[in-house]
Amino acid sequence: MDWREVAVTVSSEGEEAVADLFYELGCPGVSIEDPELFVQYIESGEWDYHSFGEVKLTGTSVVKGYFPEDEELGDKLRVLEQGISGLLERYPDWIIHTKGISLKEEDWATAWKAYFKPIYIGKNFLVKPTWEEVEVKPEDVVLELDPGMAFGTGTHPTTTLCLRTLEDMIKPEHVVFDLGTGSGILAIAAAKLGAKVEAVDLDSVAVKVAQENVDLNNVGDRVRVLRGDLGTVLVGQADVVIANIIADVILGLLPDLKRILKPTGEFLASGIIDKRAEEVEIGLKEAGLKIVDRVEDSGWILFRARWA
Repeated sequence: MDWREVAVTVSSEGEEAVADLFYELGCPGVSIEDPELFVQYIESGEWDYHSFGEVKLTGTSVVKGYFPEDEELGDKLRVLEQGISGLLERYPDWIIHTKGISLKEEDWATAWKAYFKPIYIGKNFLVKPTWEEVEVKPEDVVLELDPGMAFGTGTHPTTTLCLRTLEDMIKPEHVVFDLGTGSGILAIAAAKLGAKVEAVDLDSVAVKVAQENVDLNNVGDRVRVLRGDLGTVLVGQADVVIANIIADVILGLLPDLKRILKPTGEFLASGIIDKRAEEVEIGLKEAGLKIVDRVEDSGWILFRARWA
């Protein structure tokens, strides 16, 4: 199948809103490329300009969505264009540029690989793509990934915030529910810290990729990957519920939280752009939660909450 890649360049404030437009249109793959994340490679001398080209630090991000080139493509692109025009009317300071190209499926699955390099996150997590060789230290907790067409390499602030927080909160034999697992990175991380994990996603591509990554990391005995509506396919209660998604989905999950989170449990909500943080904070408190930590990175917010 051929695919249409639509790349929208936008200021960091607009990342979530543009990603929402893609998700609402049923886009099976969304990625966010932030050039600022590559500074460490450039400064360390690890960035290979010959292989990967120049990186321009413009203060903007590129949100990419992928659609099958079928009979519905034209209608979806028109709706997307209307949505972007609406955003520009409301937020004229956002710099938005849209570009679309056609891709073969094999090009879609591999085009972004130049930007995914091994990276240390938190105290001991080492996130590495399957195709990269790296010297592993005894204390490293290695998360080996091939995200394929699923979102989540660990380099975006929303995911790094979760990884750093999980490192401090997961205890052996904790039960963890990872809602919107994507590539499975957070589920695998929790499992390697000793937890038993239920990883859920609506998207069939994400479920397939997450299962492959679970198997790759040899944590299949500790992680079960499920496809279904977030929060409704799970049985029992968890010590930790993770929702690294977007503000609207997190707010929609809150009514289900009493059913799936233990009275002594903790809720980790990430993927929240700073402009939506107050709204989510109010929602958490109205749901009966108290916020025990709020962490920010590059305009993205993570809330750690417990029952009040």
